[in-house]
Amino acid sequence: MPTVALDGRGAERGPETIVAGARGAAADGIRLRVFGDPATLAAVEQIDGAELVPAVEEITNAEEPVAAVRSRPRASVVLAAQDVAEGRSQAMASAGSTGATMTAALFALRRLHGVRRPALALQLLVPGRPGPPALLLDVGANADARAHDLVQFAYLGAAFSEAVLGVAQPRVALLSVGEEANKGSAEVVEAHARLARAEGLDFRGNLEGQDLLAGAAEVIVTDGFTGNVVLKTIEGTAKTVAEAVRAAARSGPVAAAGGLLLRPSLGGLRRQLDPDTTGGAILLGLRGVAVVGHGSSGPEGIANAVRLAARTVDQSAVERTAKLLERAGMTRGGLRGESPRAGMRDRKEL
Repeated sequence: MPTVALDGRGAERGPETIVAGARGAAADGIRLRVFGDPATLAAVEQIDGAELVPAVEEITNAEEPVAAVRSRPRASVVLAAQDVAEGRSQAMASAGSTGATMTAALFALRRLHGVRRPALALQLLVPGRPGPPALLLDVGANADARAHDLVQFAYLGAAFSEAVLGVAQPRVALLSVGEEANKGSAEVVEAHARLARAEGLDFRGNLEGQDLLAGAAEVIVTDGFTGNVVLKTIEGTAKTVAEAVRAAARSGPVAAAGGLLLRPSLGGLRRQLDPDTTGGAILLGLRGVAVVGHGSSGPEGIANAVRLAARTVDQSAVERTAKLLERAGMTRGGLRGESPRAGMRDRKEL
């Protein structure tokens, strides 16, 4: 089993959540190196397969990520990323500052050859739907994305979906305002045209918002601004619906009796909608593995973030992604089969 470097600072629920999450992941045989405060994380030393590495500094959400990572080399998330870069761990996971985690990972692990911008990808769990979840990317790493970036996101997502989520030939779609090829921003329209002739992808065209969770594609591509808004909307809607169901079940004696009968099913639904189930998002396009956990993660969320990181290493997702990009010609700036003019424009972007 791989060793995962776990950031022991920044989790909103405190260090005891880190300890409990580390214990859950270690029970699966995953080795951990936990970076944090020895005083609050001393219990980590009692976990078989876990090692506590002192880290005296923390980068918070209030700090500017790039400046903080550059000026705080002893911060826990920076040390975790460096641990992977130096080969003592094979992957990292953090439930601390999202910006700091992405920045530390990018600086230490570096981008795959030809990747202009890594993307943050998240699994979308749909209650009641069997099979692997869809993958939405980008969900926050890049507020703006050029057509070239969207094409690369498609390849990054497809490689991860196949390697880690077990989808033999993932269907890829672009999130847009209409199904027609000419609908959407200029970047989306250009990306659609390029993906339509891309090799090695099962591109299904544009996908509208109402079909996002309908199972029409296993990989859904968008820019980070749109993806983050979509993600927060889904999470907020799920929470509101859950609260409405809970209120309806308490609205009277008959409803309460029905609620008791539905409690087992509703409990399963609640677990499916819980962000802890996926463990967080993964930063794709790097030469190493970095998982960005939810700041509000509970012990199971921390454990699942570590499990996701370990599974990504086990399935050689980084290596398989690099091979897919190479086969498609993306490491040379363009797409195989495109005109030299298009390739030259992309090399300038890189």
